[in-house]
Amino acid sequence: MGVLPDWMIERDVTIQPKALAQVQAGVISYGITSYGYDVRVDRRFKVFTNARCTLVDPKNFDPLSFVDIEGDFCLIPPNSFALAETIEYLEIPRDVIGVCVGKSTYARCGIIVNVTPLEPEWRGRVTIEISNTTPLPAKIYAGEGIAQILFFKGVEPCRTSYADKAGKYQDQKGLQLPFVVGSDGGPSQ
Repeated sequence: MGVLPDWMIERDVTIQPKALAQVQAGVISYGITSYGYDVRVDRRFKVFTNARCTLVDPKNFDPLSFVDIEGDFCLIPPNSFALAETIEYLEIPRDVIGVCVGKSTYARCGIIVNVTPLEPEWRGRVTIEISNTTPLPAKIYAGEGIAQILFFKGVEPCRTSYADKAGKYQDQKGLQLPFVVGSDGGPSQ
């Protein structure tokens, strides 16, 4: 098969809270689209800072590399990035993979959204990486659309899902920083 249309997303993908297409004056849109779902960014952000001059090491990530922000918006410094999570909780079916792309409203401002694929049977709130590629501060609005997830149905269900292999970000609680299982900087399983 291919990409799921709106009616199959509504039927087959658990999204809580699930919003129908939301277009409101003055709000970056969110909810069901023709072939995707536009997720919203929550109020908690972790903004990258170089104030402590630590090394960026995915095997031993220093949580002091971020400043915690909570509010109706977040300012991301020039040429920096922030982590946030979606308002929506998702459960991906075993025969589906989700691919996330940024919304054009932000992309046209030089704000790039990155999310790794949402693997079959992954569940949780999505951690979103938001990069400000501009030389100016960038404003991100909590409670509004940030990215679109496209859902692709496999020809057959996969042999091994994210849940089967006990993926390290399964059911993550809160905004999860990067870690490698069993390394000095990450939890062991």
